[in-house]
Amino acid sequence: MYLVAGLGNPGEEYEHTRHNAGFDTVDEIAREARVNYWKNECGALTGKAVIAGEDVILAKPQSFMNVSGGPVKKLMSAYGIEPDHLIVVHDDLDIEPASIRVKFGGGLAGHNGLKSIADKLGTRDWFRVRVGIGRPPGRMPVVDFVLTRPRKDDAEDFSQGCYRASLAVESLIRNGLQKTQQDFN
Repeated sequence: MYLVAGLGNPGEEYEHTRHNAGFDTVDEIAREARVNYWKNECGALTGKAVIAGEDVILAKPQSFMNVSGGPVKKLMSAYGIEPDHLIVVHDDLDIEPASIRVKFGGGLAGHNGLKSIADKLGTRDWFRVRVGIGRPPGRMPVVDFVLTRPRKDDAEDFSQGCYRASLAVESLIRNGLQKTQQDFN
């Protein structure tokens, strides 16, 4: 069994913002897997799917991004999921829009959602699907950039990145890390 945790912030004001790339990706996976029932458990909205013959819990933690480690840890405990079966989907400023990168373990790149998960789990060894959002234009503060909805061409790139991330999650489960990296990185 896998846990696919999309990172984001709850609430209408954050819907489809760059920082909610994880939520939008999980929603895309749910559409493809025909998940239409969500429940609130362990501080997250969850849906159950079967992907590539594997049982998968799709999760959108309902705490804010910076404290998403609590719900992720609770879900892992409730379902008996080990860190090597956790896939975290999140936004990444250092990757161009519409691009994704897949990796296992490694640094946290200053991402507070990842820091929270690492702190709660006591390890950095889990899968990450990083959705590129690029850097803010000019002197725009990073926080303003990540908490706004992309417009026009940026919106298309954002949507494409989330879609590609959903395909990468399926590939990770079906084909493993090496093949997924070859196909998506």
